[in-house]
Amino acid sequence: MYNLPYYKEQDETVINEFLAANPFAFLTGCGSENTPVATQLPLFVEEIEGRKVLRGHLMKNTDHHKAFLHSKNVLAVFAGKHTYVSGSWYSNPHSASTWNYMSVHVKGEITFLGADDLETILRHTSLHFEGQNEQSPTAFDNLPSAFKSQAMPLITAFEIEITAIETVFKLSQNRDAESYKNIIRELKKQDSDARVIASEMEKRVKKLFPK
Repeated sequence: MYNLPYYKEQDETVINEFLAANPFAFLTGCGSENTPVATQLPLFVEEIEGRKVLRGHLMKNTDHHKAFLHSKNVLAVFAGKHTYVSGSWYSNPHSASTWNYMSVHVKGEITFLGADDLETILRHTSLHFEGQNEQSPTAFDNLPSAFKSQAMPLITAFEIEITAIETVFKLSQNRDAESYKNIIRELKKQDSDARVIASEMEKRVKKLFPK
């Protein structure tokens, strides 16, 4: 984690919107032999009885499933768009280039859930990515019973109780106003990821440079 104060996002609403917009996360942990494991899967933030949690599902009997059974401590990394920033765009162009990006790290303790929760999570996941289309043939409730009875024993639902959230929204906040605004102009000429970063930087102009 790039732990510099001016790259931290403090607005909880912005963080929650980022997590919702980038649900496909890296979930990492450590196995019984102190070997790192990781998997990528969709995670959703929910509030249950006053607790803020992440919920999702994964395949059983994989290296990561066994590792999470061994140790409950996990880290979920949510990554957003990112882009190269050329030092030639700064007011002093004889500078090192860098990379702008947005990332949220969520630490917590994982608990595996039962069959009822698995159904709830699969229903939520399928409807979310099908645009809440309850008529979609791939929505959980429309899948054949035979398929579900075969597939569901192979997967498990889980919940991660969040213990810490850390952010890096590295968007050239350490640059002077001239450099910052020129980076935005240059990024708008680049690919779609760069244009997203430019848009995020534009949202912060008035706060960073109020005059």
